[in-house]
Amino acid sequence: MSDANDQERAARLAANAVELVAAGQAEKGSRALREAAFLAPEHPDVKAALLEIQSNDAGHDLLELCQKFILEDDEGSGKEALKYIRSSHAQISGDVAQKCFEAIIEREITRETETQDRITSELLHHCLAARVVLGKRFQEGATLTFKTVYRIGDGSANAVAAVVMDPSAWATETIRQTCEKDVFQLFLAKLMEIGQDYDDRSLKGISKLLATDANSLESLVDQSTFDTILTCLDNRLPVAVRSQATLATAKFLEASQDRGRNMLSEYITTRVGKRADESLILAFSAAASIFPLVPSVASALFLTEGFIQSLVPLLERKTTSWRVEQAALDMLSAACLDTACREAVSKHCTTWLEQVIKTGKGQIPGLAAVILTKVQAPGGQATGEANGEESGIREEGSTSIDELVPMFRRMMDEKEETHQQSSIEGLAYASVQPKVKETLANDRKFLEHLMQLLKNGPATSPIVFGGLTIFENLTRYQPTLSEEQKRLFQLKAYANASKTPLKSDPLDEDIAVTKRCKIILDAGVISLLVGIFKSLNPTSLAIIFSTLLSLSRTPAYRGTIAQQGGVKLLLQAYPSINGSTAIDLQSRHTTAHALARILISVDPTLVFSSSGSPPLTSAIRPLLTLLTDDSSQYTDGPRNLLPAFEALLALTNLASTPSPEAANTIIHLAFPTLEELLLSNNTMLQRATTELLCNLTAFPSGIEIFSDGSKAAARRLHILLALADVEDEATRRAAGGALAATTEFEGTVTAVLARDRGVEILLGLCEDGDQGIVHRGVVCIRNLTSMDDETGKQACDKIKELGGVIILEDVLRAESEDAVAECAVEALKALAG
Repeated sequence: MSDANDQERAARLAANAVELVAAGQAEKGSRALREAAFLAPEHPDVKAALLEIQSNDAGHDLLELCQKFILEDDEGSGKEALKYIRSSHAQISGDVAQKCFEAIIEREITRETETQDRITSELLHHCLAARVVLGKRFQEGATLTFKTVYRIGDGSANAVAAVVMDPSAWATETIRQTCEKDVFQLFLAKLMEIGQDYDDRSLKGISKLLATDANSLESLVDQSTFDTILTCLDNRLPVAVRSQATLATAKFLEASQDRGRNMLSEYITTRVGKRADESLILAFSAAASIFPLVPSVASALFLTEGFIQSLVPLLERKTTSWRVEQAALDMLSAACLDTACREAVSKHCTTWLEQVIKTGKGQIPGLAAVILTKVQAPGGQATGEANGEESGIREEGSTSIDELVPMFRRMMDEKEETHQQSSIEGLAYASVQPKVKETLANDRKFLEHLMQLLKNGPATSPIVFGGLTIFENLTRYQPTLSEEQKRLFQLKAYANASKTPLKSDPLDEDIAVTKRCKIILDAGVISLLVGIFKSLNPTSLAIIFSTLLSLSRTPAYRGTIAQQGGVKLLLQAYPSINGSTAIDLQSRHTTAHALARILISVDPTLVFSSSGSPPLTSAIRPLLTLLTDDSSQYTDGPRNLLPAFEALLALTNLASTPSPEAANTIIHLAFPTLEELLLSNNTMLQRATTELLCNLTAFPSGIEIFSDGSKAAARRLHILLALADVEDEATRRAAGGALAATTEFEGTVTAVLARDRGVEILLGLCEDGDQGIVHRGVVCIRNLTSMDDETGKQACDKIKELGGVIILEDVLRAESEDAVAECAVEALKALAG
């Protein structure tokens, strides 16, 4: 009987659905048809109603797929609909998008499926009509609409946060702001619900909204809601949850300033005061997470009178709770970022940490060993400068870094990821020590294992970051110090009561570092970096660029780097560094510098193939930035001119290729900068610029800038003539080469004759002690005498007047090379005629 009733009711609902759709009430009609299909999916009236409604929608493929997915629970149709949206969202009309969205979010969830969630989120991301519909629903009933979309899945809930930030989806900005606050509070309420088990869905929405508009929303977060967010930093929770909680905490603290910091202090101090295991885990976990975010606030709490002094006795009483121990170790490890906290850890916790290493279980000994390494490493920084003695005085009998390294090596071989992570982190800090660098670099098995871990590890894994840091430390050269900087270091040494002069460890001197670089290259590190760099974050990329800069310091290694893909890596990575943070600016500088070093020593035609991928000109813009980039913003000392010098050498090499493309690009983008560098008071920069100029004059665009008869060309020629008369022999040679090329053209000759000492300087080249410079000078004189008409006559007269005949005859008498003698003879014949 019940079945007959269902059949009858399904028929009535199907008929009603057709009427509702015809009357323009598509949403109600769709709901009625879904209920009919649920009661009697095979009833002929239900099937007929479905066909009629689909035909009334003009047979739109997407709508048909969505209806089939909804009414028939056809997963295949749902996936096809998803493909359609992703590939054709630009062609989906607003009406169809609206109908699809309304139908899809009302679908009853009868079983676990990601398809509905994906369709919903894709429609919201790609179709304005869907966002407008959602916006109207929020205005009509924010709580019910939020609940409806939130239940669908992560993607849909995440899309809600995006919709409330999109002004185009709302009638007015006031309405948008009101709904934004409503949605934010609904996300907070979801997070605080009992039984949510800290899923990261609500945290994603909270962190996304705070990341976008924290200043408008932070006032909605009170102590209890912030406590809930901080509780999600619990080190027992999944990484995904903690990551979202960390982002939300960071953005809230940034916007709320003192209010948020006071709330943070209240959370930690209250829980530490309770002394219960659960409270301590939450307090220590929060402290560990916020140290990198607000180090000043975290360190002030950590250094509160009595806290660190009572920590070890407290932990010793909690010997049965390894969870408390682990949370405390996480906090101590994070605290080592701060100098004062690191010193406090060293003073009050070293003995306890050594005991934990001996008696702890699981990952606990590894965490303790990492902390000991941090407090003993120079400066406590894994990537800091390792020049000088260890900070602090190690007590006799205490564990040294040398003793910890074998332990880290053993932990690396274990299968537990947490153990591997601790070992890599410990080695990253330990490898600032010269002796450890040498040990690790000469352990082939270690290098192979480390590269395998990096190759297989997720891009965001601490293992990848730590492993890259190890390679950076092994290849890092000590900075070249000016005399003033050396004196400052000596003064610091005396101020630290060290009467011994500051000495560098032999294992950190250039010879030792160069040998380690060779070992690392031979191990295949370039191929590894090429394989993983595309998925890395900016911080990890910066480490790669620094490593490549060190590896490319030795000219003999540059060919290997280029052959294994180092140049392509740098060229592909450079355009992606488009931020304005300090790390972005330094990364661009380091990338360009590494590129310059490699391109000095390799044949450009071998690196840049004829297929044009990558094009040769793609290297020019990064190199040109080094000509004006002030490196003093990245270092404590004065501007380092070496990057600019090496960039000029690399540009000179690129300009030596047969194609004019490189020369044309350099002239177009940078000639004003090159003119300034020609006048530099630094001999090396001036010489390198002149050599580049000499190569540029091998092409028509390079000739034109000196020979077009303009005032600018005359000014440039005047500079070039002056450079042909400087003390530096290499600069004279390069200037002479440029003049030899440009004096083939009448515009240049006219400009030379117009200069008081123009011809005199050219004749001076013919009297130089260097045979190469003499050759260039004789070619210039030959070019002047070979001019036609009045210009050639004036040139010959001026040369004769200045004793040019005798000078040329002296060249012939000096048993010059055949090419030089031939040019001199040609010039003398012209002068005699």
